Amino acid sequence: MADAFHPEALTASAPPRPVRKKFAKPPVKVACLPCRASRTRCGGQEPCSNCVFKRRECTYLPSKRGGPRKKKQKQKLSPSPSPDEELLQDAPNVAVPGPDFEESPGMFSQIDVLSLPGAGLRHLDFPQVASMFQGYFTGDADTTHVHMGNVPSPLSTTQCLVRTYGSEPEILNAYYDFIHPYFPILPPRVSPQCRDRPLQFNISPSNPSSEPFMLYRPRSPLSIAICAILALIPHPRDPEPSSPTSVLRRRNYAHSFAQLANSIIETECDLELSSTDPGQALSSVRPSVNREKLHPGTPEDLETLLALLILSVYEYSQRGNLLKMRYRAGQALALALDKSLHCCMEDSEFSEARRRAWWMTYYCVIQGSIVSTTPPTIVINDPQFTTPYPQFAADSEGWSILIQAQQVLVSATSFISDLNKSLTSQSGMHYMYERMQQLDSWTNSVLAQVDLLPMLPQEPDFGDSRETVTSGSIRAISRIKLSSAQIKTHRFRAFSDIPIFIKRHCDLTAANPSNQSIDMKQRSPSHQGHGLSNVGCSCSSLDQFQRASSAEYMTPSDSSTSSDIHPYIPQYPQFPFASGFPYSPQHSAKICLRAALTISRMFEGLPVPQPLTEGRQQQNRPLPRTMPSFACCLMQSSYAMFMIFYKARVAKQLSPDSESEIAAESTDHLVEELRRGLERIIGAVSNYSQAFEALDGMRDEIQGAYQTAFPHISV
Repeated sequence: MADAFHPEALTASAPPRPVRKKFAKPPVKVACLPCRASRTRCGGQEPCSNCVFKRRECTYLPSKRGGPRKKKQKQKLSPSPSPDEELLQDAPNVAVPGPDFEESPGMFSQIDVLSLPGAGLRHLDFPQVASMFQGYFTGDADTTHVHMGNVPSPLSTTQCLVRTYGSEPEILNAYYDFIHPYFPILPPRVSPQCRDRPLQFNISPSNPSSEPFMLYRPRSPLSIAICAILALIPHPRDPEPSSPTSVLRRRNYAHSFAQLANSIIETECDLELSSTDPGQALSSVRPSVNREKLHPGTPEDLETLLALLILSVYEYSQRGNLLKMRYRAGQALALALDKSLHCCMEDSEFSEARRRAWWMTYYCVIQGSIVSTTPPTIVINDPQFTTPYPQFAADSEGWSILIQAQQVLVSATSFISDLNKSLTSQSGMHYMYERMQQLDSWTNSVLAQVDLLPMLPQEPDFGDSRETVTSGSIRAISRIKLSSAQIKTHRFRAFSDIPIFIKRHCDLTAANPSNQSIDMKQRSPSHQGHGLSNVGCSCSSLDQFQRASSAEYMTPSDSSTSSDIHPYIPQYPQFPFASGFPYSPQHSAKICLRAALTISRMFEGLPVPQPLTEGRQQQNRPLPRTMPSFACCLMQSSYAMFMIFYKARVAKQLSPDSESEIAAESTDHLVEELRRGLERIIGAVSNYSQAFEALDGMRDEIQGAYQTAFPHISV
C-alpha cells in the first residue's frame, strides 16, 4: 500500500491529461505536416507510419517551439542566415553526394540524383527533399522553376493566391478557357465567353502545407476535378508564381480537389444496401444522380466518368504516377461500358456528349498504354465500338484523325516492344520488317488526311462556339502523335536506339551512367543481337564513334528539311541482320529528323489560353497550356534531334579534306536548324511545367543535354 502512494507510482499510473488531446502536437518533438494538419498522433519517423499507411507525402518543417535541429546552433554563429542556409538547415538527414554523383567528363554527363519512377516524370508521391540540392551540385542556379520539392521558403512574406472559383458557371467558363482546347470532353459552349474571375482570397503563406480552405466547394465531381487542374495554373495576381511557397500551395489545393473528387466518385458508385443488406445489393438498382447539370448538354450521370478522365491526366502530368493514371482511365472505361457508350447509336440532345465521353475514354485508355509502354487493355479496332465520332462544327474530320493518330501511336509503341523481344531472341525479324513497312504506310496515310485542311464555310465563331481553336489544336496534337509514331518506327534503324538520357522516358532506352564507354568496335558478333538494352552506351563521348569505312558514311543526295540543309549522317556499325530492314539508316534518319522538327513546330504552335481578364490583371508571361498527356512526344523529338546533331558532328570530322568546306557548310545549316528545334521543345515543356510539376524531369533533362551540346548558348 505504501508503494501505491509513492510519488513515482502516482506518476506512472496516472492517465494522461485530457488537455493534451485538444492539441495537434503529438508526443514527439517534431511532427510531420500532414499529421499536424489532420491532428493525428505522429511517430516522428521519416516517413511516419501514418503517411506510409495513407500513401501520402511525409514532410517536416522546423518547429517554432524548438526540437532536435541544428538551426539554433548555426544562429549563434550567424544571426541572420541567408535563405539558402535556412533551406539547408530545413533538410535533416540528407546524405552528401559521394563519388557516384561526381560529373564525369563525358558529353552527356548530367546525372539526376533523383532517379525516380514514372518514365522520367517527377513523382510527387515520393519524398523530394534531396532535390533542393540540385542547384548546388549541378551549378544550375539560374533555373526559373522550383526545384525544392516540398520545402517552402521560410522567409517568404508575400501574399499567396491560388486560382479557385466561386460558382459552377465560373468553373465551367474557366474550363473552356484553359482545358477544352486540348481536352474537349464537353460539347461546345452554350453561352458567350465570360470574364475570368478567380477568387482574390489571400492565403497566409506562414504554413503553405496546412489544410487548404475552400471558400466555395463545387457540387459536381466533374467541376471539382476541373478545379484540380485550374488550381495548378498561377493566379493572375500572384506576384511570385514560381516561388516555392506558391508552388507548394497550388500543389496542395490541387491535390485536395483531386482527393475530394475521388471521394465523391466512390460515394456515387457505392450502394447503400452494400453496407446495410449485402444480400439484396446484387439485385438492387443503382440510384440515379440528383443534382443540377454542370453543362446543359451533358447528363449528370456522365460527370463522374468525365471527372475520372481529368484525374487520369492529373495523375500523369502533376503527380507523375503512371499506375494511378491507368487506374483512373480504367475506372472510366468500366463506367462507359456499363452505360453502353461504346455502341451508342441514339440521336438525342445528349448524343454529342455521350460520343465525346466514349471516345475521350478510349483516348485516355490508349494513352495510358502509350506512356507506360504496356499492351492496350482494349482491342483498338474492336468491331463492337460502333459509336459514331463526335463532330467539330469547324472540322468534320478532326475527331476521326485524332483517334486514328492515337491508334497509330500505340501500334508504333507496341512495335518497339516487340522489336526488342525479337532482338533478344534473335528470331521473328522478318515479321518485324513487314510490320515496319505497314506502320510507315499507315502513318503516311493518316498524315495525308491531316494535311487536307477542312473545307467548310467560314462563319462567325462567337466565343469559339464552332470550336475553331479547339479543332485546330486537335489537328496539331494529331500531327504530333503521328510524327512521334514515325520516330518510334524508324528510331532503331536510324540510331540503333543508343541511349542519351540518364532516366527512362517512355520507351526510350535509358543510359547506364556507370557504363558509358563501351567501344562498339570491340563488341563480338555473339553480343550484337541481345536487345536494345545492350546496344551500346549513351553519347557521353565522341570516342565511341570510331572511324569506319567510307561506305558507312554516305552523304544523302537530297535534303531532309529544306534545299539548304544537306546533313552528313553517318551509319553506326550494324547488326548482322541489318540488311533485312526495308529502309536504309540514311532514310530512317531523315524521317526521324523531319518528324522531330515537325513536333517542335506543332508544340510551339499550340494555342495559349486566352481568358477575358481585367487590364490590370494582364501579365507579360504567357499562361501555361494544360492537359499534356502526350508529353512523351517531346522526348521522342529531342532524342532524334540530339542524335542527328552528334551524328552530323562525327560526319564533319570524318569527311575527307577535299570535302571539308562542303561538309562544314551543310553541317552548320543542319546544326542551326536543330538548335532552333530544341529551343522550341524546351520552350514548350517549360510552358507546361509552370503548372505541371511532373514535367520538370523532362524539362531538366532536355535542358541539360542542350547546354552540353551548345555550351555557349543559354535558353
